[in-house]
Amino acid sequence: MKPKVTMIAWNQNDNYVVTAVNNHLLKVWNSCTGQLLHDLVGHADEVFVLETHPFDSRIMLSAGHDGNIFIWDITKGTKTKHYFNMIEGQGHGAVFDCKFSPDGQHFACTDSHGHLLIFGFGCSRSYEKIPDQMFFHTDYRPLIRDSNNYVLDEQTQQAPHLMPPPFLVDVDGNPHPTKYQRLVPGRENCADEHLIPQLGYVATSDGEVVEQVIGQQTVDQDEQGLEPSILDGMIRQLQLQQDQRTGADQESASSGPQNGEGTPRRG
Repeated sequence: MKPKVTMIAWNQNDNYVVTAVNNHLLKVWNSCTGQLLHDLVGHADEVFVLETHPFDSRIMLSAGHDGNIFIWDITKGTKTKHYFNMIEGQGHGAVFDCKFSPDGQHFACTDSHGHLLIFGFGCSRSYEKIPDQMFFHTDYRPLIRDSNNYVLDEQTQQAPHLMPPPFLVDVDGNPHPTKYQRLVPGRENCADEHLIPQLGYVATSDGEVVEQVIGQQTVDQDEQGLEPSILDGMIRQLQLQQDQRTGADQESASSGPQNGEGTPRRG
């Protein structure tokens, strides 16, 4: 097998360079002379995560598709800590990304099963308040493109960045209580009635009909007296635009061509 470098990282003071190779080895190099100092053995699959400690130049973190997370002392070429991401009933989960906290006391990892793994010192009581399953209700909603090739949310016909803050739901799409909805940026000061999503029945790709979050009402909408459902409001707006275009087409047909730009019609 031809060796290939999959990831490279300098340590905190740039004295060492660590490279991950597709033969599952990590190599520690002197950054000034290019001399190979250590081969770090432990991974059983390719490594795509190398993260240096924010202030300790000896420490380097590595993680890969084999589910292994290692903390290395790269000056000695030894393992300091090791964690294997085994998921009960599903085998191991490949680790896709890891980051240290600014103080170097914690690091967080994400895996292929959608889990957030948090490691560190101290008490974990604050994390126990958070539900095990947290997703945005828009995470797996389909997208479409309009006539200008811009991306739109298929259900609301809105650009994703213009949509109101999403709701927090579990893996089955069931919304969490209002105390968790306030954790979403933009919903911190909402009244309870604005934190209750509208539910509806949506057909999945398998043809199964399930109850999911389909609409929402924000404080701005309530104050401005807008439609309580984004979907209903957009349908009425699109119908109004179509009626206006139909009237304009009939008027232009009777009075001749006119100069001007029309509203692009979405498919």
